[in-house]
Amino acid sequence: MNLDSKPSFYKRYIRIPLRILLSLVLICGLTFFGILLYLTVVEFNPEASEPIAVTGNSSRTLKTGDSIKILSWNVGYGGLGAEADFFMDGGHDVTTYNKDGVEDNIFGISDIVSDLQPDIAVYQEVDLDSARSYHFNEVEELSKVFSNSQSSFANNFLVDFVPYPIPPIGKVSSGILTDSQFEISNSTRLSLPCPFGWPLRVGNLKRCLLVSRIPLANSDKELVIVNLHLEAYDSGEGKIAQTKQLLQVLQDEYKKGNYVIAAGDFNQTFSNVDLSNYPVYEGKWEAGKIETSDFGNDFTLAMDDNAPSCRSLDQVYAGADISTFQFYVIDGFICSKNVSIRSVETKDYDFQYSDHNPVVLEATLLP
Repeated sequence: MNLDSKPSFYKRYIRIPLRILLSLVLICGLTFFGILLYLTVVEFNPEASEPIAVTGNSSRTLKTGDSIKILSWNVGYGGLGAEADFFMDGGHDVTTYNKDGVEDNIFGISDIVSDLQPDIAVYQEVDLDSARSYHFNEVEELSKVFSNSQSSFANNFLVDFVPYPIPPIGKVSSGILTDSQFEISNSTRLSLPCPFGWPLRVGNLKRCLLVSRIPLANSDKELVIVNLHLEAYDSGEGKIAQTKQLLQVLQDEYKKGNYVIAAGDFNQTFSNVDLSNYPVYEGKWEAGKIETSDFGNDFTLAMDDNAPSCRSLDQVYAGADISTFQFYVIDGFICSKNVSIRSVETKDYDFQYSDHNPVVLEATLLP
């Protein structure tokens, strides 16, 4: 090599590409830092207790001695039907369905709820305005299932832009929805402990309890419905702390003489559930466990183990070998002892519209 050409070779093939690479790394770093800074400034930080608006109209009343039917369903924001997997469960996809597919899933869920005719429906993972569900207002759609009802919605996931994975999740506005054919006097959002520190916290769920109060005719007591979706992807401490707070809320309400029903996706199995038909396979997500004894004699914990209420999202369900598929029983109810449970049944719709099946409680408010 001619010595005179050495500087030109170094400049052309080493120094310039190196500078370009370093510039790209710097730009990416500054962009990521800018996004993180923005998300930190606008982070969703709800109060410990916040009133939630009750919408709609219902003149139907409830009294002691009446029987009620309550449905709980994690609807998977319309994006986790039988054709979906999900990266957080070991799958690949962030968004599986197109807009029509998301809407079809929500319409299918609405039709099933209409057929089942519960008095009260509590839903989890309901999107209000999210990129993953193409900004379809699922709250509005599910609130129309009953012709005369009142509903309340509480955000538990509100982030302007979730920057991971690739492609990113993007904007999320999602939460839990309670829809009742009985009059709701008021609803309150109670924040639950968040197990994640900064920076994971800014792009994560801020879970909560949605407490809705239904007055009882000729009584100063109320039916208190607690809609919940507890922690999923923590190391365990979050589930424990959130369950302890849930227990305290239930105990406080029962001590007032109220009728109390907690319903939703616990992301945990009750210790009185038979899981012999649902082994956990190596490498799969594993649900936590709630000890029924921790709730004492004042409450009954009920899940139906005759059918799974949830399936794994590590692979697509449609066409899979279900003999080795991972299933869970994590959706159910906790009732105070003045609520007599007649039945709890998981309605098996083979996960057509969501990664969860609906669970239905039939009970009587004891005089």
